[in-house]
Amino acid sequence: MNAGRHRGVVKGVVVAGTLLLLLLTGGVQHSTSAIEDTYEKLKVFSEILSLVQSNYVDEVQSKELVYGAIKGMLETLDPHTSFMTPEAFREMQVETHGSFGGLGIEITVKDRLLTVVAPIEGTPADRAGIQPGDRIVRIEGQVTKDMTLMEAVRKLRGPKGSKVTISILREGQPEPFDVTLVREVIEIRSVRHKELGDGIYYIRVSSFQDRTTRDLERAAEQLRKLGTSALILDLRNDPGGLLNQAVSVSEMFLDKGQLIVYTQGRSKNQDLRFTADPSNTFPKLPMVVLVNGGSASASEIVAGALQDWKRAVLLGTKTFGKGSVQTVIPLSDGSGLRLTTAKYFTPKGRSIHGTGITPDIVVELPRPETVQRRPERPDQTAAPAERPREQRIGDQEGENVEIGRRDVVNVEKDVQLQRAMELLKAMRILEKNGPDTKGVAKTAG
Repeated sequence: MNAGRHRGVVKGVVVAGTLLLLLLTGGVQHSTSAIEDTYEKLKVFSEILSLVQSNYVDEVQSKELVYGAIKGMLETLDPHTSFMTPEAFREMQVETHGSFGGLGIEITVKDRLLTVVAPIEGTPADRAGIQPGDRIVRIEGQVTKDMTLMEAVRKLRGPKGSKVTISILREGQPEPFDVTLVREVIEIRSVRHKELGDGIYYIRVSSFQDRTTRDLERAAEQLRKLGTSALILDLRNDPGGLLNQAVSVSEMFLDKGQLIVYTQGRSKNQDLRFTADPSNTFPKLPMVVLVNGGSASASEIVAGALQDWKRAVLLGTKTFGKGSVQTVIPLSDGSGLRLTTAKYFTPKGRSIHGTGITPDIVVELPRPETVQRRPERPDQTAAPAERPREQRIGDQEGENVEIGRRDVVNVEKDVQLQRAMELLKAMRILEKNGPDTKGVAKTAG
């Protein structure tokens, strides 16, 4: 992506939802009275901090108090502005870079136990014979039910070449057994693709990270080799990621010079425009983009651009509606600040923040049958408002996640995908019979 395609100077990796920008401090002038008022309020904060440290019934760490105060301050702003502890900041960087030192297993919480969804093929966990449905009851001797899911993830990850011992409880075996694995660099695949038959090619983008465009280019090569005549791009449940990747993905389907997205902020250096300058594009095929309420941020940028330029038909349900841009700022102690600094707009000037993108064709998924949940345990201590990532594993019923190796997509169970395939077949028939169809339409008018 050429640097000259937008106004302003962008430093580092630009993120939609996590946008790294060079912060300029001279854009906003404070009056003397405003500065004095701020210092007066900070004086009150300092007094309270000192009183708590000296007089609170239990001894507390100053770091916990300060971090708590920062989080409380940011909670008065929008939901997407947040403070990240050093551990959370490192985890965010791992998620956007798309690789980490680990074992290669997808895990979830099921029936209050840390459960293996499936090992990733060719990874240490796969070679060691870890199976879908295995319960990880200990990591390095520590009981997992007392951890949060993110704590368990951090303990499983580590430097390449380091060892970790996990205790596995497997169905059919009376006692847990230990497995020692050596961590390797695990690549997170954000793009999966498959030929569906009838000349239709399916591409699923699960997030926008460093490797997304590169992986999508490989899918484009495969598509050309197969002589595909129609394309489905699946952005459902894609929470977003890097803005530069959203731009690069969009321009693979657009013509040179077409506007993809623009941002507007409080200061002028945050007003940016991104236009297509493709070096590797997909063939101009009939195309459907699948979206739903889990499609957010970067995925909404792609969907909005393709819809505005009438490059694809959007099918599914309304998207999440996260149209704000966050600047991620590293702090001196290794923590980070995610600060909302701008809002983005589609090529036609639509702000989707809080409203989302309505697809051209709305197709709702059938409602699942109500599952009878077990009553809460009397000793359960986690607060109902806590997010699953912050709850102890032993306090969670877990999500309804399918255990086992999964195909890229299951056409038989996916109503929205079925409708997309039917639509593409109809579009090809209309295109094939184009002249006759137009004549009929004129006569009917």
